[in-house]
Amino acid sequence: MSLACRFFSGWWPVGPLCLWVTMAPGQTAPEVPEYEAERAKEDYRYLATDSGVPPDVFDPIKFIALSRSKTTYLSIGGEIRQQYELLHNAGWGEEPEDRNGYLLQRYLLHTDWHFGRNVRVFGQLKSGLTTGKRGTPDLPDEDQLDLHQAFMDVSTGGAGNALTLRLGRQEMSYGSSRLISLREGPTVRQTFDGARVMGQSPRGRLEAFVTRPATTKPGIFDDEPNPEVWFWGVYGVRLLARRAGGLDGYYLGFANRQARFAQGRAAERRHSVGFRWWGAPGAFRYNAEAVYQFGRFGVGTIRAGTVSSEVGYGWQNLPLAPALTLRAEYISGDRNLADPTLQTFNPLFPKGAYFGQVALVGPANLFDLHPILTLHPLASRNLTIRFDWAFFWRASRADGFYTTPYVLARSGTRAQSAYIGDQLTVEAEWPLQRHLQLEVFVTQFRAGTFLRESGTGRNLTYLSPRVTFLF
Repeated sequence: MSLACRFFSGWWPVGPLCLWVTMAPGQTAPEVPEYEAERAKEDYRYLATDSGVPPDVFDPIKFIALSRSKTTYLSIGGEIRQQYELLHNAGWGEEPEDRNGYLLQRYLLHTDWHFGRNVRVFGQLKSGLTTGKRGTPDLPDEDQLDLHQAFMDVSTGGAGNALTLRLGRQEMSYGSSRLISLREGPTVRQTFDGARVMGQSPRGRLEAFVTRPATTKPGIFDDEPNPEVWFWGVYGVRLLARRAGGLDGYYLGFANRQARFAQGRAAERRHSVGFRWWGAPGAFRYNAEAVYQFGRFGVGTIRAGTVSSEVGYGWQNLPLAPALTLRAEYISGDRNLADPTLQTFNPLFPKGAYFGQVALVGPANLFDLHPILTLHPLASRNLTIRFDWAFFWRASRADGFYTTPYVLARSGTRAQSAYIGDQLTVEAEWPLQRHLQLEVFVTQFRAGTFLRESGTGRNLTYLSPRVTFLF
């Protein structure tokens, strides 16, 4: 391949054109790997040999050999994300109106050092900035400069059967990200300080961890382990090849000295036991999960839980390649605020955009039902348009209404309606090329009876275009 093609191969449309010209007729080239949501999972060892993968403009910094054997090497990467948000009737009319909107900026830069086959050091800096937003920016969106990740891996075994000890500040994400996630939606992602042991085999994996969640503070290098919270657990996955899926089973422990629910404030020690069954055989896909929680909240006990289901089917041969999905979940709420027993579910560290990018509703004291229609208008199918219509009710009328992750936004009474409202979201995702992605989110939330009874209940609209550059 010519030098010019090698330089421009990562950029659309020059890269595909160069590849088409240089390939022999009938030859299929290996695909360039996509960037991972969890960047520490990326593996660029294929660049050590002539793998046949099309070259990319950033290859020189993705694999920098530091030894003759090329087993000691450095990889560099990063992300720049720019997102504009405009909210009308924020807080359903309870917050000051901002007709101009504001800009959210994310900057990430990481280095990945591999010392032989068994030792690795990963470091990542972050910067989350908010421009033009009135009042104090939300903490998940504002962190001027800080250490996002800094961990060391010590591993044994090979790629198929490996055991790894990870120490330091690290991202964690498991299953559907309902309880442990990267918190990708907000500008600043979630990390944890602690230790993790990870075992992997061809049939699945088993991991155990003891951590404290890292705080998000707006200053410079001021994030620290949360002194009020401990988080520990065990998570296992058994792969089922015939169903293109698997079974997950897990135990999660959580201790918080300053927990707050509608029932009040107290120390919380909560244990979660959950199971997940998932797969995508053929055109079908399914994902079912159940979690039971028990423990202590103040002088009372905890008895909470959730059940969720997702079933979908896609028609790849039809125009627009439509896919229909139906999601439903029940998330328990407190049945009696005067009773010391707490039934409000704690979602722990859920994904930031749990019900759409606007993240208005949190997964606590909730029953929701939402059908989703996904379309691919372009022949290449790299443009995805998704219509998601969600309907929300309080699971218990005695409990209040929570926003993400489980922040009590409005207290409730049995006399008030259970119906919170419905939210129609249209999302468009367009990866223009490997390094550049364009997304647009449009949401209208029609306030239901409960929001009008508990305070201001105006209909809310949200518009947000987002551009992400990865390298």
